[in-house]
Amino acid sequence: MIRQPATSTPVLVPPPANPITAWIFSSIGKKTIVAATGIILVLFVIGHMLGNLQIFLGQHAINAYAAKLQSLGPLLWIMRLGLLAAVGLHIGFTVSLMADNAAATPQKYVAGNKVPSTIFVRTMRYTGLLLLAFIIFHLAHFTLGFVQPSAFHLTAPDGLHDVYSMMILGFQNVPISLFYIVSVAFLASHLSHGVGSLFQTLGINNRKLRPVFTRGGQVLAWGLFAGFAIIPVAVLTGCLTLPK
Repeated sequence: MIRQPATSTPVLVPPPANPITAWIFSSIGKKTIVAATGIILVLFVIGHMLGNLQIFLGQHAINAYAAKLQSLGPLLWIMRLGLLAAVGLHIGFTVSLMADNAAATPQKYVAGNKVPSTIFVRTMRYTGLLLLAFIIFHLAHFTLGFVQPSAFHLTAPDGLHDVYSMMILGFQNVPISLFYIVSVAFLASHLSHGVGSLFQTLGINNRKLRPVFTRGGQVLAWGLFAGFAIIPVAVLTGCLTLPK
């Protein structure tokens, strides 16, 4: 009798994962993307604040600054889209990391094992979502002109787009000014922890440097708050007024 060769069920071996994709969706990859996009956004916020503060130099100064940005043409919109992409990646991967942490530790810690944290750490997720809402409103207000269209199309005597008057008319609205001040307070709260944690995520933190980065992050965060909030406060108190 001829014996038939034994047959075995073939084992399906999954194709090797793309190393780039695997890294992106790994824990270290997600943390690195959150840190990198965070640095990009912090640098933008600093530059944006310095640009806005030119309103104290007078009407022509900030109007000329705005005209210079507009002269970039398509490059300006590429930069804006890049910043929006950074915001999306930052939020998306932060939420993914939070979900991973929740799945890894489904049981709540007992009281004696809790890790001390500040209010800034505990409210990171909420301040991040509130900042997203503020960004959308801010773009609709001063970039697209949907909120106060009558103030958006003003022209200064020198022919430049009158950003100076647009900002003052915008901040003369008390609810809008209060919303901006509260929103930049949320920004400062978010950055108070976020800036310090960036260095830890990138692996350039240790026991000696941690307090330095933490304190530096807090100083930067509330310095940004002061730089942004001073403009609506100056308008509401009459320190900044429309040109005669």
